[in-house]
Amino acid sequence: MHAVILTGGRQYRVKEGDVISIEKLGLAPGRKAHFDQVLLIEDGEKIQVGTPVLGNAMVLGLVLENYRDEKVIVFKKKRRKQYRRTRGHRQSLTKVRVTRIAADRALITAEDLAEEKPAPAEKPAPPAKPKPAPVPAPAPAKAAAKPKPAGKEAAGKEPAKAKAAKKPASPKKRTTKE
Repeated sequence: MHAVILTGGRQYRVKEGDVISIEKLGLAPGRKAHFDQVLLIEDGEKIQVGTPVLGNAMVLGLVLENYRDEKVIVFKKKRRKQYRRTRGHRQSLTKVRVTRIAADRALITAEDLAEEKPAPAEKPAPPAKPKPAPVPAPAPAKAAAKPKPAGKEAAGKEPAKAKAAKKPASPKKRTTKE
């Protein structure tokens, strides 16, 4: 028995037991996925085609893992214009194993739709309270300013004056010949 399902904007031809990689569903591994957009079901000689989907058909699957595909490099270039851009992209995908194809939803039991409850995880022990960091000893105070040695300035003489500022040059006078 084969079916064609629509998910993530793409169509996939599947049969029971197939493992397919589809766009990320947002379900955790171990959860069940339900695909109700079934476009076609082929069962030996009998073929059912939807317009566009079969209203009563459903495909069930089990989420195996969520992962990211290999990196695809996108490179743009305009010749003779010094324009180059390189980008990378990794698509998020979900790997699903198809477990059941049903042409009529009435054939699907509650067990098929029921989610398996994961075993209760043990509560982790509360984290130990971190010890407060030791307070560093205060840094020694800076020594008092040393007295300046007695020199010319201390002897009562005034410090040397800064060089006199340059006067701006006066513009040259033009002389005219008569």
